[in-house]
Amino acid sequence: MRRVRLILAGLVAVTLVAAGCTLPAFAPRTADDGEAAGERAARWRPCPEVAQELVGRGAPDMRYECARIAVPRDWGDGTGATAGPGSGETFEIALLRARSAKQRDRIGSLVINPGGPGGSGVDTAVYLSFGPAFGGLPDSITERFDIVGFDPRGVARSSPVECISDADLDASFGSDPDPVDQQDFDDYRALNRRIGQGCGERYGDQLSLFSTAQAARDMDAIRSAVGDDKLTYLGYSYGTLLGATYAQLYPQRVRALVLDGAIDPRQDLVAGSEGQARGFERAFDNFDEWCAANVARCPIAPDAREAVTSAIDKARSSPVRGADGREATAGWIFFAVVSSLYTESGWEALARAIDQLEGGDPTEVFTLADGYAGREPDGRYSNLFDANLAVNCSDEAQRPTVEQIRQYQSQWRQQYPLFGPALATGMLSCIEWPARPDPYPTGPAEGAPPIVVVGTTGDPATPYEQTPALAAMLAVGRVVTWEGEGHTAYPKTACVVEAVDAYLIDLTVPPDGLRCPAR
Repeated sequence: MRRVRLILAGLVAVTLVAAGCTLPAFAPRTADDGEAAGERAARWRPCPEVAQELVGRGAPDMRYECARIAVPRDWGDGTGATAGPGSGETFEIALLRARSAKQRDRIGSLVINPGGPGGSGVDTAVYLSFGPAFGGLPDSITERFDIVGFDPRGVARSSPVECISDADLDASFGSDPDPVDQQDFDDYRALNRRIGQGCGERYGDQLSLFSTAQAARDMDAIRSAVGDDKLTYLGYSYGTLLGATYAQLYPQRVRALVLDGAIDPRQDLVAGSEGQARGFERAFDNFDEWCAANVARCPIAPDAREAVTSAIDKARSSPVRGADGREATAGWIFFAVVSSLYTESGWEALARAIDQLEGGDPTEVFTLADGYAGREPDGRYSNLFDANLAVNCSDEAQRPTVEQIRQYQSQWRQQYPLFGPALATGMLSCIEWPARPDPYPTGPAEGAPPIVVVGTTGDPATPYEQTPALAAMLAVGRVVTWEGEGHTAYPKTACVVEAVDAYLIDLTVPPDGLRCPAR
């Protein structure tokens, strides 16, 4: 995420890839809302070209099919930005289905969301279809389920939000993560104001329609369109928020939900930002300790924290210029660090990047940061961060003042020196957002079956403390803990895989409080 609430509460890491609130503000759903939108089965067409474009080939014995379904722009009661479900105004939702030639005793569809918000479920379904040898789903899952990924409203192929220029994204990522000087702070605020105004001018009141509450209702149309009576779902990171919202809206339509890398929906903007500052600081401490214990693999050992902090400080006055003329500013170095902490395998790459930067070569720093930002070599961006901002700021009902943000910046600099200031100033994004909020519900999923909530103790982006909090809020959550590093756990480790697979296939609920070792 572009420094707003969560740095990036999303994108499931697979080896194929380079690297708050109140009761609901919308009207209760009527009995036939979701069925009306999804009453026609999805019309699938072969689309092997998606896997070809993403990976260069399709997975063995896997067939890819795509479909689009129309959903109401506004699932409300007609008092919102549009005329409600009966207005005829729609968004298109893109779906991809990966079906194994070895499928037998089919249970139904496993619907996937990778998080973000802004991540493409279509892309993720392709990545996960490649099986365990490539970090994908176990054969036991692909042989029993169609893997269905969807791009949520506003994301990628689904009526995408596009309102932030590549130049403004470059300016945002390159900005100092801790603008101490008042003029620097004011300049960063002005950048966020310009971004917000541009999106407001382009979309007006429609911006509120990209909220989590709206997208969760789309998921019920997807469930109906793929022909399932009840939803089986795997949501990562921000996808856990989508899944939790669905469970509260449609508890009787839940078959099985796995929520991995949990977000606590009851956190407001400030609590969520501070929690993530704490999580990234903790993950960086783990990286620092790893460096000290693995000097041969960490060229910036023994004091990795000092090396990274020094690199950021030097870049404030004399940034290293890359081959393409771009300068490795403090902001780009900061996001290279953020990017590397999503997986333990990224630690060695970070150490190498900082070491090479010290030698005058910022190539690896830009590789890490651009992988996080989704920046192409020619400077173009996807709409990941347009959607990210539109969703997050539509969700936030409570926002601090600019003066409070400045105070948090100072306070968190002391508590979380590397990440605190950036998470504080990142809240300016939603402060300057023009659309009215559309908050999601935050209560128990009364009537739903047990829901598995998975957390990783070393997760930086969705700190582990949120896992038991989400499970408790839902009242039917069962916690599975992985004592590992990085963002999300399934299917990285055999213990978690065994528990999740038994739940998804046989509805065998793991014992509450199950803990899985790091190795």
